[in-house]
Amino acid sequence: MIQVEFSPADIEHLRFERYHYPHPQVQKKMDVLYLKSQRVPHKQICSLCDISKTTLTVYLRQYQADGVEGLKRLNYKGQPSLLNPHAETLKAHFEKHPPRTVAEAQAEIERLTGIKRSPTQIRAFLKRIGLACRKVGFVPGKSADPDKIKEQEAFRVEQLEPRLAEAEAGKRTVFFLDAAHFVYRAYLGFIWCFERIFIPSPSGRKRFNVLGAINAVTKEVFTVTNQTYINSESICLMLLKLAALELPTPITLVLDNARYQKCQLVQHLADILDIELLYLPSYSPHLNLIERLWRFVRNECLYSKYYRNFADLLVSLGFRHKRKRRKEAI
Repeated sequence: MIQVEFSPADIEHLRFERYHYPHPQVQKKMDVLYLKSQRVPHKQICSLCDISKTTLTVYLRQYQADGVEGLKRLNYKGQPSLLNPHAETLKAHFEKHPPRTVAEAQAEIERLTGIKRSPTQIRAFLKRIGLACRKVGFVPGKSADPDKIKEQEAFRVEQLEPRLAEAEAGKRTVFFLDAAHFVYRAYLGFIWCFERIFIPSPSGRKRFNVLGAINAVTKEVFTVTNQTYINSESICLMLLKLAALELPTPITLVLDNARYQKCQLVQHLADILDIELLYLPSYSPHLNLIERLWRFVRNECLYSKYYRNFADLLVSLGFRHKRKRRKEAI
């Protein structure tokens, strides 16, 4: 029997790594040596870990030679892929022309290199060079325009951030305003499941409109809701609600350039109430704080969820359903 001496530090190291080391083969090595440190007989170790006496001997020799760190080395190298020499070329190609499917990548690789591999091998190669299957997102078409980016940065630095600094110092109150429209229908999202799940989808004829204003510092949210349309009258109701707070500091309302938010009625009422309207540059939803709230609400309350009726949807959104509905509800 091979005699191996274990220090208390090595025993503690083995105890931890047998469950936490990222590679399962190394975990098994750690488990074998930990059992050895606990004076479990070799025959029992082989039975518990499902290894042969020869494998046990190899593990013990590795520990004797290099300690715990020696157990972390995996000497199996395998046969190098013939695609490896083409990795940089293929990576540059796929950066410019991302494949939609593994089959499309397989055809492109064969066309560029003359090497044909199975879909499984192609998938593994794509992951090795850093690709992953990700859902495509979108941004407004003009948001990537260099002039537009310059305009957005100038607005952020020269107008938005100074007002936010005043709000942090208690010299101003800044609200971010925007509307969200929650339609009573199915919103399909990703979900971990054993087989694909189908959820019923209502007709989508009913919707719940929420005009929200969030305090940039306290994150308190004020809303105006209806089931018809958000229009200039809704904005005026929000202005009156914010004015009714009787805050001791000037109010700045950050909002986008929707036509009903820039009309004469809204601007005139804002002047009367002494509320500053700070309009964002076009194509700048990332500068509006409340957009993050709407995204959170959709993820938590809508995606991959089914509600038996419209009232249940409203309850999920945090609003009580009222049988007698007014045109506008504050």
